[in-house]
Amino acid sequence: MCGIAGIIHRHGCGDVGHEMCRMLQAMKHRGPDSTGYALYGQPSDLLVMRFKLADPNDGNDFSYGDRLARSRREVESRLAKIGATIDRVDGESEYAYRATFRYEGELKPLADYVEDVPGCEVLSLGHSLEIVKDLGDAEQVAEQYRLDAFTGTHAIGHVRMATESDVDIAGAHPYWAYPFSDVAVVHNGQLTNYHRWRRRLERLGHRFQSECDSEIIAVYLAQRMADGLSLETAMKQSLEDLDGVFTYLVVTEDSLGMAKDEMAAKPLVLYEADDMVALASEEVAIRAVVNREIDTYDPYEGEVMVWSR
Repeated sequence: MCGIAGIIHRHGCGDVGHEMCRMLQAMKHRGPDSTGYALYGQPSDLLVMRFKLADPNDGNDFSYGDRLARSRREVESRLAKIGATIDRVDGESEYAYRATFRYEGELKPLADYVEDVPGCEVLSLGHSLEIVKDLGDAEQVAEQYRLDAFTGTHAIGHVRMATESDVDIAGAHPYWAYPFSDVAVVHNGQLTNYHRWRRRLERLGHRFQSECDSEIIAVYLAQRMADGLSLETAMKQSLEDLDGVFTYLVVTEDSLGMAKDEMAAKPLVLYEADDMVALASEEVAIRAVVNREIDTYDPYEGEVMVWSR
C-alpha cells in the first residue's frame, strides 16, 4: 500500500525533519516496514554524502565492527584520492554515515569509486539533499538519525509496506537520481514498462542501485533536465513515456513537484497556502502539521504541478 508525503516552505526554512516525521507517522498504517526521508537544508558550498556500509539485517558476527571500521577508512581514503577535501565524517548509526567535503569534479566518478568499497551504497549526494532511510516507523527512524533537529526548505518522505521485495534499506524509498545532484523521488504505484526504461537509461551509461521503479522515475527526470527540459516539462513528458498506475513526488534543490498518471488510481491530497504547500496520500498526514482549519483537494488525473522557492 505505502504512503508518500511532501512539504515545501515558500519563504525561508521550517522544521522539515520534525514535520515530515509527523506526516509519515500519521500514515504508519500504510507502511510499517521502513521509512525514508529526503530532506533539503540550506544549500552549501560543501557536498553532503549520505552512505551506508551494511544493512541492519546483516549478521553481527565477531568481525562485523572491524569490517565496518575498515570500510569507513577506505571510503575516506578514496574521497581523498579522487581529490575531495574532507570536512568531517559522522557515524549516524553503526552502519550509516554522513560525510561533508569539498569537491570540484564530476559526481559520477566519485560516487562509483566510493561504491566500489565492499558493502558501500551512496544514498544521496548533493549540496542540499540528504536522504535518510531505515527499517522501522517514522518516529523510530527520526529518533535514530536525530531528524527533529533538521531545519530546511522542503522534503519528501515514504512509508513502505514490503509486498514484492525484502524488508531492507535497499528497498526503502526515497531514491536519489544517481548520479545527478539534489534530485530525489518517492512514488506510490507501479510502472509496467520499468524494464524497457531501465535498459534505455543503462544504454545512456546510468547504473541503478535497486530494482525499484521509483529509481527509474528519478533518473528519467534528472536525465531529461540534463538534456535541457524544465522540471515541469520533464514531468509532463514522463506521463507520456512511463506506463502504469502511479503518483509520484519529485524534489530538486529548489522545487517540489507532483504528477498523477491518467488513471489517477493512487491517492494524493493537496493543501496549498501562501507560506507552504503540503501533499500526502491521506489528509490525516497534512493535518498532523497544519494546526488550523484547512481545505484540501485531490489533484486531477494526468495532472502535473510544481512549486518553487
